[in-house]
Amino acid sequence: MFTGIVEELGSIAARDGQRLRINAVTVLEDVGLGDSIAVNGCCLTVVDWTTDGDSWWEADVTDETFQRTGLGDLAAGDPVNLERPVRLQDRLGGHLVQGHVDAVGTIVAPAPDLEVALDPKLTRYVVEKGSITVDGVSLTVVDARPSSFTVAVIPHTADVTTLGSKGPGASVNLEVDITAKYVERLLEWTRTEGAAS
Repeated sequence: MFTGIVEELGSIAARDGQRLRINAVTVLEDVGLGDSIAVNGCCLTVVDWTTDGDSWWEADVTDETFQRTGLGDLAAGDPVNLERPVRLQDRLGGHLVQGHVDAVGTIVAPAPDLEVALDPKLTRYVVEKGSITVDGVSLTVVDARPSSFTVAVIPHTADVTTLGSKGPGASVNLEVDITAKYVERLLEWTRTEGAAS
């Protein structure tokens, strides 16, 4: 579980088949084998790392993950948003984020008044003043539209994440608020079970 508060702007070092190597420092301070780190909002598992000289970590990424996220489009040198999982004693500065990307959206208008187009099937989970994760960044929805949404990106967030450098046409990983999906599922179950009894 993550909060959507990016800890570090890392960069892609290399991709070798299914293995992704990412340059980082902060997220490696207390890393262990099998730990999770979110990369642009996608939860990946640490399988190797070093903090001697060049500081990097590696994750094995499945074809499914490459296809359902923007990770497959990344090249060496591309910046990425990095976050370690929340600990029980940490403050929850953003919102509850699973690191399970729902879809890839497309930037329509850049920060600070960021507009992102998304699959209309997901718009039912996007509400004004609700939370959404864009490339791993927890943001508050300003306007929920039929096939897009807007968020306000403050200068600090633009400076310390990838959102400040992405322009129209750029892809971003999106994760809608999990609470909305659970509520929808519960209501569907209640309707079908209630109709059956």
